Amino acid sequence: MFPAAADAVPRPRSPESPQPAPPGRQRDAFFDNAKYLAIVLVAVAHSWEPLKGDSRILEGVYTVVYSFHMPAFILISGFFSRSFDMRPDRLKRLVTGVAVPYIVFETAYSLFKRYADHDPGMEISLLDPWFLTWFLVALFIWRLTTPIWKLVRWPLPLALGIAMLASVTPDIGDDLDLQRVLQFLPYFVLGLVMKPEHFRMVRRRSVRIAAVPVFAAALAVGWWAVPRMNTEWFYHRNAVQEMGAPWWTGPVMVLAMFGSSLLLTACFFAWVPGRRMWFTALGAGTLYGYLLHGFLIKGAGFAGWFDHAWLHRPAGELFVSALAAIAVTLLCTAPVRRVLRFVMEPDMNWAFKKDAPDVARARERKAAPREKAGV
Repeated sequence: MFPAAADAVPRPRSPESPQPAPPGRQRDAFFDNAKYLAIVLVAVAHSWEPLKGDSRILEGVYTVVYSFHMPAFILISGFFSRSFDMRPDRLKRLVTGVAVPYIVFETAYSLFKRYADHDPGMEISLLDPWFLTWFLVALFIWRLTTPIWKLVRWPLPLALGIAMLASVTPDIGDDLDLQRVLQFLPYFVLGLVMKPEHFRMVRRRSVRIAAVPVFAAALAVGWWAVPRMNTEWFYHRNAVQEMGAPWWTGPVMVLAMFGSSLLLTACFFAWVPGRRMWFTALGAGTLYGYLLHGFLIKGAGFAGWFDHAWLHRPAGELFVSALAAIAVTLLCTAPVRRVLRFVMEPDMNWAFKKDAPDVARARERKAAPREKAGV
């Protein structure tokens, strides 16, 4: 069960927002803990990519982590998008908190690769997200479609059907990484339809105990699957035809991976502490850690740091994992958020028209002193 303070889940807020909760409302420690632990797994898994080819054990663990770390993060994003509608203030926040950071970081990552990797052919294209910026595109699209998912009668089966169709449609192409947007869509929609009691269910003691053998079995299957399965399935970025597999395996794998990812995500949530921890406050800055750690991972790769032979041994792999976890933790801290808030949450009131209620309130405030003076 959640602690008493968390039983009443606060009004849903975007998971990427580092702003404090409104007065009288307390952030739910469980969700901040889950977001922080998920973002650590994302960073650590990215640090394994240059190393996993030399270790079957590491690649097996990598596939297990990849099967649930982004689904968990996306599911939470969906859960905290339940209140999204087309109200002007929410649309403004979507633009300033998602669209603007995407433009900034997609440009920054493209320039970083061009010059740090000595790749003059690297173009700046907002239509072709590079590395990890695809998530901002996906979040923007998913959140815009939230009113539709709240309107239809069977949102999750519909989202799964769309993901299955996308998996056999190579003509979708690479624009806006739409394959990922559509194939990860069911996790976001599931978050939209979930309720707080569903999270309490998976955090029962019995589920925490059952999660141990489930993860042990998953690691064994991951080790077994390394030479037998294409890890591209876990990225959800290609249609089945592009991976050289029969067309019918696309819909089958979408359903199979959705089921296995949910099982492991439930086990992950079962182990997330519900009380305040030393890292709880860092959960408010996970989008900062997500977008910034890529520069460190890619920069280390461009500089050839992963080429050192000792890093490809167990001790080196543990060292890289710890370094990635520490780095992303620091990137989620309040000082980093304060410095980069102008990019992640820019004040762009100058760019928007005032809606009618705002204009009316401004007029009332202006008229109040005159009324008091008897004018």
